[in-house]
Amino acid sequence: MAMFAAGSARAEDQSTSAPPKNPLDAFETNVYAASDGKSLNFRQLNPIKVEEGKKYPLVIFLHGAGERGDDNQVQLKHGMDKFASPAVREKYPCYVIAPQCPAGEQWVNVPWSADKHKNPEKPSGAMGRVFEVVDAYVKNLPVDADRIYITGLSMGGYGTWDAIARRPHFFAAAIPICGGGDSSDVSAYKSLPIWAFHGDKDTAVKVERTRDMIAALKKAGGDPKYTEYPGVGHNSWTETYNNDDVIAWLFSQKREAKKQ
Repeated sequence: MAMFAAGSARAEDQSTSAPPKNPLDAFETNVYAASDGKSLNFRQLNPIKVEEGKKYPLVIFLHGAGERGDDNQVQLKHGMDKFASPAVREKYPCYVIAPQCPAGEQWVNVPWSADKHKNPEKPSGAMGRVFEVVDAYVKNLPVDADRIYITGLSMGGYGTWDAIARRPHFFAAAIPICGGGDSSDVSAYKSLPIWAFHGDKDTAVKVERTRDMIAALKKAGGDPKYTEYPGVGHNSWTETYNNDDVIAWLFSQKREAKKQ
């Protein structure tokens, strides 16, 4: 049976303890034993205080290729200090899951340098394990099922597009950064609030990958937001996650059945 091998999907009241000097230390360390016989390392951020009877948003963060491995730490390198900052935790209490993709695996098994791709029939092993962890959280913790968000950068940007295509009615909003998706299947999630980001000088992932997704969504009747950074290369995530307006936009979104 799939289970948490270290730590657990639990809610901890951290209001009585002093805040850590390094915000990232607020992330708990966990390992999930998945149904495929493999484990998934992930870090978990809880609300500072969990109030009885209240439900909280859940943010899923998918890191880039450079943070793959088994140390269960390096996946917090980009963006997660913002979500763990005292200001954000006070204003937007939520759960955050930051899984770590094992070395040699991908969130979605497609070539990053290609001009386009077709989504594989099944999710990658790593993505399948992420879905299992997320489902466990929704079942066992006070998660607001109408406020589940997903974001990721580079390889994680690809993963974000892949995840919303596979679960078009599950998420409340998505922020894919410098990634790419399958532009042929956007009609399934055209109503999902999406804010995508890319640098126009990106040489690792072509900016056309995001441009094509935005164009396809608009053609399908969607209304996505898109920010393209002029003169910026692959690192379009630092400015994005440090933007308070982006954080505010994310937490303002709520899944609405009539839009699905």
